Amino acid sequence: MTGQICSLDQWLQLADKNGSAVQLEPGQEPTALAGYLDQLALVVINFPVFTDGRGFSYARNLREQGYHGELRAGGHFIRDQLTYLRRCGFNAFQMADEADLESALASLADFTEFYQAAEDQPLPLFRRRQQPAH
Repeated sequence: MTGQICSLDQWLQLADKNGSAVQLEPGQEPTALAGYLDQLALVVINFPVFTDGRGFSYARNLREQGYHGELRAGGHFIRDQLTYLRRCGFNAFQMADEADLESALASLADFTEFYQAAEDQPLPLFRRRQQPAH
């Protein structure tokens, strides 16, 4: 990895994108990354305010397109959103206010089962219950 997280504009200028890191802001659709997903080491999606939910869709879109690297939620999100962020595909978190980091990370264990399908569990609960036990 380059060690530096580039803005989207900086990243687009890179001649060698292998091992690179890029940060997307609200309004910057991840479609620009589509041809380079296997070269990216890190994608950070910035949440400037906790009420801006576009990053959830960006994460899901990246995972559905096949991105397997580190997908980090950065910025202003609240503890109650961590489970949903993880379900959309985020696997790293960088909170703007890390004072409550321990309890925020502990909140990832608040739920053990989900009804809906999501990036972290593609089958809804009723389909999982129909699966034979192994």
